[in-house]
Amino acid sequence: MTPFSFSIEVRAENGLARAGVIRTAHGEIKTPAFVTVATKGTAKALTPEMLAGAGVQVALANTYHMYLQPGDELVQRAGGLGKFMQWSGPTMTDSGGFQVFSLGAAYGKDISKITKITDPNLQISERSIDSEIPKLASIGNDGVSFRSHLDGSLHYITPERSIEIQHNLGADMIFAFDECTSPAETERYQEESLERTHAWAKRSLEHHHKLLALNSGTLEHPRPQALFGIVQGARFENLRKKSAEVLRDMKTQDGIGFDGFGIGGSFAKIDMESAVEWTTRILPEEKPRHLLGIGEPEDLLMGIERGIDLFDCVLPTRNGRNGTLYTKNGKINIMNAQFVEDFSPVDEMCGCYTCKNYTRAYLSHLFRAKEMLAATLSSLHNVYFLTHLCMDARDALIAGNFEQFKNEFMDSYAL
Repeated sequence: MTPFSFSIEVRAENGLARAGVIRTAHGEIKTPAFVTVATKGTAKALTPEMLAGAGVQVALANTYHMYLQPGDELVQRAGGLGKFMQWSGPTMTDSGGFQVFSLGAAYGKDISKITKITDPNLQISERSIDSEIPKLASIGNDGVSFRSHLDGSLHYITPERSIEIQHNLGADMIFAFDECTSPAETERYQEESLERTHAWAKRSLEHHHKLLALNSGTLEHPRPQALFGIVQGARFENLRKKSAEVLRDMKTQDGIGFDGFGIGGSFAKIDMESAVEWTTRILPEEKPRHLLGIGEPEDLLMGIERGIDLFDCVLPTRNGRNGTLYTKNGKINIMNAQFVEDFSPVDEMCGCYTCKNYTRAYLSHLFRAKEMLAATLSSLHNVYFLTHLCMDARDALIAGNFEQFKNEFMDSYAL
């Protein structure tokens, strides 16, 4: 049984960036790394073999979705998430906390994890219009009640229940239950939410180690699982710093802390850099940091520069299904007329299966013909692009020229 561990190989001479290695029962993760999202036990339109061929090191499934369908106990009987989806590498599951946001305050409204707010001082409570739009999740201090988006059935998730579900799913790295708030919420509500998230984190930590002690070495729980606490606090410096300090110092009754940390919640694009740096400067260096739900190329490099080790996001496959593709010169929409007779690869510098074998014209044809292969080839390219962007950043860190690498990439990508 391989214990979870993290070690730093190289620290940047200037700044917080570092290259490291996370060791799990299912292999090593060389960081910084992009985590491919397999929401329902699959990366949409891609097989595990395709992911491995693209260099993917770790896959993340969604606790809420796997709990509702097919059910965490069925996944446990199948041998755990990795075996169920035939992925032999390291796995992660989120806590379900993001669904507290998407099914609650954000339900039926045009609110996302990254807000379009351009005024850093603007605060709008999304709860002011709660009565106008029904929502599927309701938050209390003990937990969250929600109705399934599949059949309307009523469910209740507490921190303890979230941890039990994640233990059944059996991923190598799991997250404490938290509340993700809207980026436009008032500071008053963010502070109230933060206290709740910290209380849930302590309950998650205690219950996680209780289950490990009860089930260590059994067939149902054949390996240790690492638990990450999630820093919240939205756009507010005092709250982000407070959350990082509280979680850094949080321990069980036996003196055991978190194995790593996620940086969660929602951001305004204009202040995401600051929110990340406030946090990473406080979190312990010897433990990994994961920036949850962030995946644009410029944001990956921003996070790496500020000491982030792991990222996950649905964007590469979501964009791929919609015909948006990453290139060294920025994103392109393959449905644009200019690509109908373009017989060059999506990106001439890319080594993915799609770019080595197909042209922009062919992909444009597939989308126009509404062929399923369009989503597969485009998603595969996007996953490869982000995966290898992190790999190249790691190589640059080890070589001591990360700043140059970042600047050259951004100069080209911004064209």
